Amino acid sequence: MLRIKRVPTVVSNYQKDGEEDATVFTGGCGRNCLRHCCLPGAKLPLYTVRRMKNKINEKDLVGEKQEATFLDTLLLGEWEDRAQRGLFRYDVTACETKVIPGEYGFIAQLNEGRHLKKRPTEFRVDKVLQPFDENKFNFTKVGQEEVLFQFEEKVNDDFGAQFVASAPIDTENSPSVVAINVSPIEYGHVLLIPKILEHFPQRIDRESFLLALHMAAEVGNPYFRLGYNSLGAFATINHLHFQAYYVYVPFPIEKAPTRKITTNSGGVKISELLNYPVRGLVFEGGISIEDLSIAVSDSCICLQENNIPYNVLIADSGKRTFLLPQCYAEKQALGEVSPELLDTQVNPAVWEISGHMVLKRKKDYEEASEENAWRLLAEVSLSEERFEEVKTLMFEAIGCSYDGIDTDNNEAEFEKEADASSDGAHPTIVPGTQECMVNH
Repeated sequence: MLRIKRVPTVVSNYQKDGEEDATVFTGGCGRNCLRHCCLPGAKLPLYTVRRMKNKINEKDLVGEKQEATFLDTLLLGEWEDRAQRGLFRYDVTACETKVIPGEYGFIAQLNEGRHLKKRPTEFRVDKVLQPFDENKFNFTKVGQEEVLFQFEEKVNDDFGAQFVASAPIDTENSPSVVAINVSPIEYGHVLLIPKILEHFPQRIDRESFLLALHMAAEVGNPYFRLGYNSLGAFATINHLHFQAYYVYVPFPIEKAPTRKITTNSGGVKISELLNYPVRGLVFEGGISIEDLSIAVSDSCICLQENNIPYNVLIADSGKRTFLLPQCYAEKQALGEVSPELLDTQVNPAVWEISGHMVLKRKKDYEEASEENAWRLLAEVSLSEERFEEVKTLMFEAIGCSYDGIDTDNNEAEFEKEADASSDGAHPTIVPGTQECMVNH
């Protein structure tokens, strides 16, 4: 059994230091949580989106001007409200942030507040699929004031997006919710928790991943990305969730060149990253959003079932997804990571792998360089030989041909987004025209 010690991230104000909480509440616990003790009669805002039948609209790439959608405005407005109510552990907007000089433009942030006053906890890192444990912290224990809104998709809905300011919580059909992360990495940092009352462990399935893609598409802001960490790849809470936040510059991984490998029967183009410190795959296109979702989620399911830790980044308003198998925690448990890297206390999860380096020591922030970022991320990546084995496993699982070469052509596709970080420009957001039925 492989274990590592790390400081767990506090995502809720009701999260206990040791994460163990075997208390059984009856008749209301007094915390206004999301368990059956407090749910009777409870109401929360509800945002409903119609399930897309076609592929995601080809617009809103990073660096382009975009209109603010209703959900984009709603999310930020509710997040700001929780900030004004003092629900966050610190002011993330006061954290120093800079773009590191270099070809890729890695982003460094000094965030000393995320691990203060927390003791290291042991985490098992050699088992990606673990059963849900009610005695440990899970998201039903958050306070209802930390929830921004319920987020649901409807298959047959002629009205499009709808918003109800106060809607009953349907305990018979477990709601999906969007909640704040009280230890934010960046502005607008939230958690998407699919079917929260179902107590799903941290593992991706088709429906949950499709919900995440719909959220990315519905927000419609390319600077809003969703991320996922599996167990063994620095997820610390074994309750299914995605993370998301805003960063108003391109991520380095989004600018990395790619080489097309193949296109599956659903029209999803699959490429691999080139000249990037972490080996990974890129999924985009598809006849419909469900085709894209199935290709990615089935690949994730394959990794889970083969006990391979991984991270996922949903970018470009849901049009592009990066899948990144990794081995850093395993190396750490085996004593194969240098003390110099361990001393930084950086846990290379989805955001760090994407190029947003969240640093805990001022020394590391002041000395941040592209070389240092590259050296850390190189330890995350699978070896070339192991990556080829993993690709073969995934392509077999999703019924896609793969013989190690580009099936269409062998030339690299250097698909780079415009580098908005070169002049520090932020996107221009203008009042939106998206229609949304609002019910009070």
